[in-house]
Amino acid sequence: MIDKIRGAGQLPQGTGAAQGRKTESGQNAFGTMLREQLDGKARGAQTVNFSKHALERAEERGIELTPTLMDRLASSVEKAQEKGATNILAIDDSRAFIINIPYGRVITTMSQEEMKENIFTNIDGAVLL
Repeated sequence: MIDKIRGAGQLPQGTGAAQGRKTESGQNAFGTMLREQLDGKARGAQTVNFSKHALERAEERGIELTPTLMDRLASSVEKAQEKGATNILAIDDSRAFIINIPYGRVITTMSQEEMKENIFTNIDGAVLL
C-alpha cells in the first residue's frame, strides 16, 4: 500500500515548468540557479538581492552596482546578522542602502543628494561601507 501512495503523486520525467527553460549551455535553468545558491551557502557566502523598487532607484540615481559594492553589501549583511539586526542602513560617502537582513534584500537606495534631506526610520542598525 505504501508503494501505491508513493507512486501516485510522482510526475513523469521531463514535466514541470522549469523543465522547458534551458540555459545557453543546455542545462536546466532551475538546476543551475539551485547549484549556484547551494555552492554559495556551502562557502558561507551571503548574497544580497535588490527589490524591484531598489533597482529602479539605483538606476534613476546613477548608482552603479559593481561586484565590489555587492561584496561590501554582503559583508554588511553578515555583520548585521551577527549582531541581530533586522533592518539596517548601509552607508558610504556617496550612497545609502536600506537592507532587510532576514531576506538579504535591499529595499531602497539613495544618492548623496537624497541623503541630505532624509530621515532614516525603521532601522535598528547602521553599517559604514
